[in-house]
Amino acid sequence: MRRVALITTSAFFIVAVSLFIGPRIINPFAMGATGSRIIMSIRLPRLIIAMLMGSALGASGAVLQGILRNPLADPYVLGISTGAALVASFGLLLGSSVFGYFTIPVLAFIGAVVAGILVGAIGYKRGGLWPERLLLAGVGLGFLFYALLMLILSISTNEGIRRALLWIFGDLSMSDWVLIPYGFVFISAGFVLALWRAKGLNALMLGDEIAHSLGFSPNKERTLLFLSVSLMTASSVSLGGVVGFIGLVIPHIIRFLVGADSRILIPMSAIAGGTLLCVADTIGRTVAAPMELPSGIITAIIGAPYFLYLLRKKGILGEQ
Repeated sequence: MRRVALITTSAFFIVAVSLFIGPRIINPFAMGATGSRIIMSIRLPRLIIAMLMGSALGASGAVLQGILRNPLADPYVLGISTGAALVASFGLLLGSSVFGYFTIPVLAFIGAVVAGILVGAIGYKRGGLWPERLLLAGVGLGFLFYALLMLILSISTNEGIRRALLWIFGDLSMSDWVLIPYGFVFISAGFVLALWRAKGLNALMLGDEIAHSLGFSPNKERTLLFLSVSLMTASSVSLGGVVGFIGLVIPHIIRFLVGADSRILIPMSAIAGGTLLCVADTIGRTVAAPMELPSGIITAIIGAPYFLYLLRKKGILGEQ
């Protein structure tokens, strides 16, 4: 519990500090009218959305690695994010505004939901979702969606290409207060569902036979947990685009610190994931100001070397 408290306290401090760091450093004790407007209208909604997205990705990664029993699983391995990116980018290139400000988030959510349904349908066999089929279906559909996305971008000549590319790599520059309630509702629903079935997830990680002997139905647990991942991933991508590595790296770090009990792993992965994305977003809008770097690029630069370090430390890529 001491490590849980330390992670939570550190996350709160880092997030609070990131609120005042950017192209313009703001003194929290002497903000003035301009500083207050920057905080309230730009940085605070952006920070909240980064926390929501990162939390969803961190928790989703922890759940997926459990239900698939694969340490390399993350929210994007199922193709849900690529499906969202495909539909959203199509809307960006067409300049669609059917739903006004919510057009791109709605299109992304629709794409993610359709992708999730397709993956679930292909991964369904004999009354339940099979981990191997689910994983292979996600990888296969992910490649298909990505190929279609690249095809659309390669034949398009309008000005929406740059906006689409930024969104694909995780762009939080369009963060706004109006998106927060929508994102909070869907991400919270998925998160609560995952926590509710945390004991079942613990049982699934021991194997289907042991889970069944402990009184859990593997098919039911896997279906409910897949639904929770789909909700969180779809909502995250619709808020700010595709951000990689959080769902892959964060659960490994948290599992090393607090253990594999999903009742603790899921909420701690959510906190750490949200914190990492806040840090990545702060770096992205600061280091090359006034130009912004997509958050997905920053998380990959931070996450990839550290993940390789973890693999080597555990002896997977070579001797220590």
